[in-house]
Amino acid sequence: MSFDFVDYKKDFPLLMQQDVAYLDSAATAQRPASVLQAEKEFYEQANANPLRGLYELGVEATDRYEAARERVRKFLNARSDAEIIFTRNTTESINLVAYSYALNNIHAGDEIVITIMEHHSNMLPWQMVARQTGAKLVYLECEKDGSLPDEKLEAVIGPKVKLAAIGHVSNVLGCVNPVEKVIELVHRNGGVVLVDAAQSAPHMKVDVQALDADFVAFSGHKLMAPMGIGVLYGKEKLLDAMPPFLTGGEMIDSVTRDGAVYAELPHKFEAGTVNAGGAVALAAAIDYLESVGLENVHAQEQALTRYAYEGMKKIPGVNILGSDDPDKHCGILSFTVDGVHPHDIATILDSCHVDVRAGHHCAQPLLAYLGVRSCARASLAFYNTTADIDRFLAALGGVRKEMGYAE
Repeated sequence: MSFDFVDYKKDFPLLMQQDVAYLDSAATAQRPASVLQAEKEFYEQANANPLRGLYELGVEATDRYEAARERVRKFLNARSDAEIIFTRNTTESINLVAYSYALNNIHAGDEIVITIMEHHSNMLPWQMVARQTGAKLVYLECEKDGSLPDEKLEAVIGPKVKLAAIGHVSNVLGCVNPVEKVIELVHRNGGVVLVDAAQSAPHMKVDVQALDADFVAFSGHKLMAPMGIGVLYGKEKLLDAMPPFLTGGEMIDSVTRDGAVYAELPHKFEAGTVNAGGAVALAAAIDYLESVGLENVHAQEQALTRYAYEGMKKIPGVNILGSDDPDKHCGILSFTVDGVHPHDIATILDSCHVDVRAGHHCAQPLLAYLGVRSCARASLAFYNTTADIDRFLAALGGVRKEMGYAE
C-alpha cells in the first residue's frame, strides 16, 4: 500500500487490551479513551438531573447537556439548537418522525418512497404509516451494485410522493445514495425527506443545510459514543408544528387537570430524564472525530477497504456483494463463501480472533432482491490496521478448507 497509514489503535482501550481484529464497526464502533473519560467525568463531577434542579450541581448538569446539543448542531451545521433532538438511537429518531409527523400529514392516496436497501428501522415505521393512513409505500429498486440512476428516481418520485426516507449509506452494500437528487425531486412536489445518516455521519461530513434535508437521524454508538444516545435533526418549522412523540415529565410548560401546554423546542420531544452522560460523551466523540479529521477518516477507510477488497478477490469461492469498485463500499464489504453458511464463516473467523457480522443485517428485502438469504459482513473503521486486514484475509482463505472442501 502506498497510502501513508496512521495507527489510531492506541486511542482505543479495548483494541489495545484485546488481541482481536474488530471488523464490525457498522454495527457499533469502538470508543476512544477520551469519550469514556467524558462520560465518567460527567457522573463524577456533574451528576444531577438536567433541566430540573436550580441548585449549582443541577445547573452544571444542564449546562453540559445543552453544550453537547450545541456541539451536535455545529457538527451537522444546523441553524439552531432547537433543531437538535436527543433520542436513544436512529430507530427512535425515525419513529418520532413517523408517529409525530407522518401520521398527522400523510393521507390516503399519498405515496411514501423508500429504497429496497433500507435498514428495517427505516422500513417498518413507513409500513406502519402506510397501513394506518391508506398511503401507498413505494420501493425504489437499486441496480445490483447498489446504484440508483437518475432516470429510475425520476420515474418513481412524482407528485403523489409526500415523504421519502432514504439511507445515506447502505449498511449492506456500502454505497453512498444520491440523497441530494432525492431531496430535489421530493421538494419539487412539496414533500419532505428523512435521511438515515447512521452509516454516513461517522465517516463523512453531513451538512443538513447543504443537503436541505427535512429530517436527519443518526446513532451515537456508531460514531464512537455510548449506546443509548441518538440524534434527530429536523427543520424548526416542521418540528414546531409536530405534536410530542412521548409525553410526561420535562416536556411541558404547564399541566392542569384537563391538559397541558407543551415546552418549546427542543424539549417538547425529550420527555423524562434524559441521557445527559451519553450526550456529553457524544460531544466528546465528535471532538475526537474532528481532531482526526473527516477527510483523514475517509482516506484511511478507503485505503483499508481497497486493500481488503483486493485481497478478498484473490480467494477462491468468495463473492463480494455490491459494486466492483472498492471505492464505492464506504468501508463495508458484505460477502458470501461458496457452500458455507455465513454463521459458519463468522464462527471460523472468530476462532482466529476476527470479528465480522453474519445474518441478514436488518435488510431482508434487499438480500431477497439480490437473491441471497444471508451474508457475512466486514465493516472497517479508520482505527483498523493492515494487520487486521491481513488476519482477516488469512482466516477467510481457510474457511472452505475448515468446512471440508478440497481446493
